[in-house]
Amino acid sequence: MNPQADMTASPSPDLLSIAALVPHGARVLDLGCGTGELLAHLISERGCSGYGVEINDTNVQACVERGVNVLQLNLDEGLAVFADHSFDVVLQIDTLQHLRNAETMLRETARVGRIGIVAFPNFGHWPNRMAVLRGRMPVTKVLPYQWYDTPNIRVGTLQDFEALALQNQLEILDQFGLQDGREVRFWPNARAGRAVFKFQRR
Repeated sequence: MNPQADMTASPSPDLLSIAALVPHGARVLDLGCGTGELLAHLISERGCSGYGVEINDTNVQACVERGVNVLQLNLDEGLAVFADHSFDVVLQIDTLQHLRNAETMLRETARVGRIGIVAFPNFGHWPNRMAVLRGRMPVTKVLPYQWYDTPNIRVGTLQDFEALALQNQLEILDQFGLQDGREVRFWPNARAGRAVFKFQRR
């Protein structure tokens, strides 16, 4: 998310699809909330409440300007400050791929929230596969960085996340891909640039 973005702009179609997974009136924790765009939308349009967690100073200031409650924390240090089931929904939108302790944070998401929702770039999308076949790392709208300057420290696919969820005793409640603002439910691992999962602890 761009800290210089218009604070009154509507969320992207991708974020609106993700927001639709959040129940009205839910208490929400948004991990890696960026400038608070999604949380602000959930508060104003779906009657939600809650907090964002962000480490970047500029993004924290943008959240404050939006009127979003934000905590400045390093997610790699965990979520020990939050008790079990403190929130109805915990969001990790384009956050998981930046974390060193991604598996631990996934389990923490399911502990702190009754429901977890994650979204991340899908490395299994067909243009990414074609780039690798040509011997190059992909550069796309969802993965816009060159290999040498990317903030992503890991990549994964929908099938990878399914296996990780099973390994960590997480029940997947819903899953789909997002491509150009549209939900993709038929062959999403090949046809969508972003993966979305809604899950809970078994």
